[in-house]
Amino acid sequence: MDTHPVLVAQPYRPLHPVHLLLVSSAFPLFLGGLFADIAYAQTYEIQWTNFASWLIAGALVFAGPALVWALLSLLAPTARTRTRFVYVGLLALTCVLGFLNSLIHAMDAWQKMPQALVWSVLCVISICATLWFALGGTLRRREVVA
Repeated sequence: MDTHPVLVAQPYRPLHPVHLLLVSSAFPLFLGGLFADIAYAQTYEIQWTNFASWLIAGALVFAGPALVWALLSLLAPTARTRTRFVYVGLLALTCVLGFLNSLIHAMDAWQKMPQALVWSVLCVISICATLWFALGGTLRRREVVA
């Protein structure tokens, strides 16, 4: 009897560490934008909206190339799994929400509340879901059948 574990027939291709760095770097920037929006909602100090705008733009600087990389990685047949497609979809949703959030933040400081806060919450939820797929083990785990 062979006692060695057998890998599942599904081919496995983990995310590249630099790709993970790009995706995970967008999270604190989106979160900082949310905190800046919360600070603006409480203090009405206009500088908080400027800070939030720059943080969201910085998050898109990391999320955009990560999305391009994720789309290009789907060209490899071993990367075309259902989880990878969900991950790429969530990353695309994050980029679209972030772009729309940056457009909302480009409005006048008095006009953008409360919708800027809502869009920032949506961006943080979306990047959290994306990171759950990227870092939570769903795309990194190799299932072994004993």
